[in-house]
Amino acid sequence: MTVTVALAGDTMLGRGVAARLAAGGRGRELFAEEVRAALADADLFVLNLECCISERGERWPQPGKRFFFRAPPCAAEVLAELGVDCVTLANNHALDYGFDALADTLARLGEVGVRAVGAGPEVGAARAFQVLEAAGTRLAVLGVADHPEDFAATPDRPGTAWADLHGGAPGWLEELVVRASAAADAVLVTPHWGPNMTARPPPHVRRAACALLDAGATLVSGHSAHVFHGVAHSILHDMGDFIDDYAVHPALRNDLGLLFLATLDAPPGGRCRPVRLEALPLLLEPGRTSAAHGEAWEWVCERFACACSEFGTSTATRGDRLVVDWS
Repeated sequence: MTVTVALAGDTMLGRGVAARLAAGGRGRELFAEEVRAALADADLFVLNLECCISERGERWPQPGKRFFFRAPPCAAEVLAELGVDCVTLANNHALDYGFDALADTLARLGEVGVRAVGAGPEVGAARAFQVLEAAGTRLAVLGVADHPEDFAATPDRPGTAWADLHGGAPGWLEELVVRASAAADAVLVTPHWGPNMTARPPPHVRRAACALLDAGATLVSGHSAHVFHGVAHSILHDMGDFIDDYAVHPALRNDLGLLFLATLDAPPGGRCRPVRLEALPLLLEPGRTSAAHGEAWEWVCERFACACSEFGTSTATRGDRLVVDWS
């Protein structure tokens, strides 16, 4: 028996994407049918929501902060209609419009049945994992972020599950992974880590990823760079972006991305293990994501193969997808 988990990186529904939503656009305008067809192959879908969903709040007073992302309330319905089961809010935009907007985000997601991890009304809730179930398999999902520290939840303040990952995984996070492993058949840790616009993970991200696997994580899928990185066994260092309206770096090509589908072997009564990773190359236009074709598809294939080779990982193509065999 197997279970397939769709994984997407930074999903930004604010600014120009929010304007499109407010003008009457919905999920079918934002995501092409080819993307939806790929998602239909998955049993579960988890992504990084890089904005708040609210009509309230004031901009976070962080000196030097340049970008503030807020989506209209209908964004929650868009995510639900797309089939999203869980989002992580542990990132540098969860508190862009303050505590009220974070509370609205959690409420809106809850109203449409989309789970959330990585942020909450206090530190215990922010760090809590969620257990999803599909195909007879229980998947625990937990989200953390290594920046910004001033977004961190405390015992008496809302915020994100901040973790200092520069020395590996802190003790509380390792203990949390152990508890999640005891509560489910598989554990997905989805960290927001490292700097923006980089072509490969920094050393501390690589060390932290290995520490999370050692603690009992089944799969680690990161984000933050806005550019997809290479994968190692059971580790997606960075998934890049899923939808946004960001300026495009001419060399790093953050307008080209990947939608990942990780298949886990789920033996009856046993622990799950990752056996295969497929990825659909994406074209990210402002406020719309579709499957990449032609030269764009070839660029993604070449870049992904090269990035994976740095970790000793071989890639292949199967139809319109890239494949990594983990069995």
